Amino acid sequence: MHKEMKGLSRADRVWITSMRICRKCSGCHQMPERSFFIGKYQLPLCARCTGIVIGHAAGAAVSLFHPVSRRSLIGTLPLMIDGMVQKYTSYESTNRRRLATGILYGFATMSACIRGIRFLIAWIRRD
Repeated sequence: MHKEMKGLSRADRVWITSMRICRKCSGCHQMPERSFFIGKYQLPLCARCTGIVIGHAAGAAVSLFHPVSRRSLIGTLPLMIDGMVQKYTSYESTNRRRLATGILYGFATMSACIRGIRFLIAWIRRD
């Protein structure tokens, strides 16, 4: 156990560890003002990254059982527009909007990935 974790509660140690792992593995900025909290604990991913993870899970679940069309990639546009407008103007998005655009983006990208994998498998089997 690290020296700085001595004397902390188990919940605090789990929270610190999850924050470190998610920052390292996801590259999420983890800004407190752009994150959700449960009690005093900040979720280890910001609102947008949380939405993307939820969207990936939903996209995988749906795409495995029901092929999603290429038009689902339109779901990436709201995140891109929201992020670019926020970056280049004084507009500040809300965490709910970040979550919603993240879910759409995650669903669209995971659906596209699974569609691509299915296409590749079908192409390989044709030979």
